[in-house]
Amino acid sequence: MRNLTANFGKILDICKKFSKNLVNERGNLPRRGVVPRFSDLEVIALSLTAEKYSIDSESLLFSLLEEYYKTDFPNLISRRQYNDRRKFTANLCEQIRKRIAQAIDGDEDYFCIDSKPISVCRFARAKRCKLGKKDFDTAPNYGFCAAQNTHYYGYKLHALCGLKCVIHSYD
Repeated sequence: MRNLTANFGKILDICKKFSKNLVNERGNLPRRGVVPRFSDLEVIALSLTAEKYSIDSESLLFSLLEEYYKTDFPNLISRRQYNDRRKFTANLCEQIRKRIAQAIDGDEDYFCIDSKPISVCRFARAKRCKLGKKDFDTAPNYGFCAAQNTHYYGYKLHALCGLKCVIHSYD
């Protein structure tokens, strides 16, 4: 089995290094109420560790943690709390990512832009799809990808990369 605990520790150290002046001494975003035992930085590090191992399912992640790593994470929160805290710390995670990209690439003068279609559903089902249609500005649209020679219904992902292949921003 992979050593999830060791990688979690390394990623947590990186998060602590790049989150100075964003979190308090316990690794949490400032807020009122009870101080959580499983810090916000630990939530971000656990999320990044799961992404590193291509664990897309929270159910799978928590079943692995319960089965193999129960003693390594004594203050582990429930799956529902983990999901809520991931949403709460999304902005912090993005700020840490930008700081890491800045440290790796530095002050680049040249960038590359690339785009990729992200399908919401199959093209034949596009008229019945209700996903994202409530807000006109963020609604998916029809498009054509010349590189793949296919039509799609969804979004177009644009990424800005430096010359060292580090993504600086995306839309």
